[in-house]
Amino acid sequence: MKKKEFTVNITNDREIIGICALMMSETDPWVTLGMNYDHCLTAFEGACKEIHVVSYGNNIAGFAILQVCGSFSGYIQTICIREDYRGKGFGTKLLKYCEERILKFSPNVFICVSSFNKGAIRLYYEFGFKLIGELDNFIKEGFTELLLRKTAGPRVGYRSR
Repeated sequence: MKKKEFTVNITNDREIIGICALMMSETDPWVTLGMNYDHCLTAFEGACKEIHVVSYGNNIAGFAILQVCGSFSGYIQTICIREDYRGKGFGTKLLKYCEERILKFSPNVFICVSSFNKGAIRLYYEFGFKLIGELDNFIKEGFTELLLRKTAGPRVGYRSR
């Protein structure tokens, strides 16, 4: 029997994006924030976004949406790991993958996390992210998003890796 492997591939396949949007709409923090499938589907739209899908064997285990151009390039807009794959290292592997991808064009890696998402906050701090601001009522009234940054230096003079 062949061992299952963790792979990440970039996609723009509408069917796969639909599967990812459904996964997102059925898990926290998006459930708590009241984001239904249609809300989640709009997260994939935009010219400066890359969608990276994590597969484990033949299963989609999660995905990330990266902002790769524009004034906020280097932003990990979304990381979502399917519920039954959480706590097994997939989030850590995907975060490492995202950082490596972003450092090819930007010295700064940004991510927002809901203040109630304690597991994700812990992972991001362990990974070296630092809090740079709080965005009250950013996604939904009564909720705060934490803006985090991990940096390899300033933009001016940065040489891609």
